[in-house]
Amino acid sequence: MLSIITLAASSAAELQAEKSLLSIFEICALLLVLSAAFSWLNKVLFKLPHTIGLLVIALIASMVLLALEVAFPQIGMTNSLQGAIGQIDFNETLMKGMLAFLLFAGALHVNLGFLANAKYAIGSMATIGVIISTFIVGTGFYYLAQLFGIELPYIWALVFGALISPTDPVAVLSILKTVNMPHSLEAKIAGESLFNDGVGVVVFSIIVAIAAPIAGHGPTGPMDVAELFAVEALGGAILGFIAGWITYKAMAKVDDHAIEILITLGCVTGAYALASRIEILDHHLSGPIAVVVAGLMIGNKGAEYAMSERTQTYLFGFWEMIDEILNAVLFLLIGLELLVLFGGEDAFSSSFIWMTLLCIPLILLARFTAVSIPMRFLGLFKTFTKGAIPVLTWGGVRGGISVALALSLPPSEYKPLILTATYGVVVFSIIVQGLTIKKVVEKSVDPELF
Repeated sequence: MLSIITLAASSAAELQAEKSLLSIFEICALLLVLSAAFSWLNKVLFKLPHTIGLLVIALIASMVLLALEVAFPQIGMTNSLQGAIGQIDFNETLMKGMLAFLLFAGALHVNLGFLANAKYAIGSMATIGVIISTFIVGTGFYYLAQLFGIELPYIWALVFGALISPTDPVAVLSILKTVNMPHSLEAKIAGESLFNDGVGVVVFSIIVAIAAPIAGHGPTGPMDVAELFAVEALGGAILGFIAGWITYKAMAKVDDHAIEILITLGCVTGAYALASRIEILDHHLSGPIAVVVAGLMIGNKGAEYAMSERTQTYLFGFWEMIDEILNAVLFLLIGLELLVLFGGEDAFSSSFIWMTLLCIPLILLARFTAVSIPMRFLGLFKTFTKGAIPVLTWGGVRGGISVALALSLPPSEYKPLILTATYGVVVFSIIVQGLTIKKVVEKSVDPELF
């Protein structure tokens, strides 16, 4: 009899837990309602750039709720919202959902001519620059941990360096909309952000694979590193070119904006999904690089030869709207993620907070070095816009991709520190750098170039 009662009680508890879980529709409704409410609030009161305003308001709301939970634990409102936000897998939502659409929408609006003119600067910063920054940040993070008495293996410090070094294309492109700067300089910042996240994810994967023995997984060798980079980066670019070419040819055969928008949706989702399914030498292709290449093709060659003016108006308007909505939801999520990430006591330990604060100048120094070395070397052969280095340094905004990569790390004693530092740097980068980049451009770049 006791076992029957216990089973009945357990079933009732499970049923109650299931009832407390939100459906996918309810989660989407919650995010869209909050995005709309916070957007209105920002427009009426704060008047900050849209995405930055959403992040600021979401952070304020999160901190108020956490404070209320401490002061009035009996209310339970914070726990309810924590549970709802905790149901959302940030890494899965961004890296395997929203990112494909955001990258494609961003690439559509990048001028391929300006991008081609800056190809050496973009290519060197997106590859060599990311690697330089990874080792500078990783080494500095390691010694900071030693300074605060935290036992952090060097390879795990490099993991932090790898996930925080790439600039975030979503954050960068969102902020660029609010800043007027020379087209050549804008192309460098936008182009680097579009490509270095794909390269950064590859570098991150390599270093995590090397660090994996600490987490109980097998090691990787130099040939695996070369194979991973070649398959993911180059393979992703080839897949993106093929998907873009097929999409371009299909669009050239019809003149119906509804069908052509549907074709581009198929291109984005198909290429991104296929990249994760194609396996070469036990490695998958890079979905981010694939959709960026496809987006560049459709936004340039497709717009010129495969779209009527009417189709261009509808198609670019559609993707701009998708970009705005998903950006709003993403920056809202980054702000609300505070409730989930830092609900525990470890995240707020004084050593973690001090390390996070010291990481900010460290990462800016690494960014300055990673930009200066390629740019000064290339400057021996061609002339760049005056003030490019300070603008590229300060405009290297970090964002949701870094948070998603940190959340994807396997459970370990080092993950809370890496998560805290990552979140702190991302919030500083989006708010402080995002709000002041306009002044940096005005002071660094010759006004006659605008």
